[in-house]
Amino acid sequence: MTRLPTLSAGKIIKASERGGFVPDGQKGSHYFLTHPVENLTTCVPVHGGDVKRSLLKLIIKQAGLSEAQFRELL
Repeated sequence: MTRLPTLSAGKIIKASERGGFVPDGQKGSHYFLTHPVENLTTCVPVHGGDVKRSLLKLIIKQAGLSEAQFRELL
């Protein structure tokens, strides 16, 4: 299995939206996304630079996706 790429917050948000998540608001520099059918919520920090892989793995887990499914959404 290959490593996850380092991604910016914008790319993570776009991939999540392709996976069925919709924007649920923003508080400060954190962007909230919810999935209306599966009742899942995740939060993406919109800071300068790329999101660390460890945090990306947590976001993917909160979204109820596997790493392979997330790669397909990119």
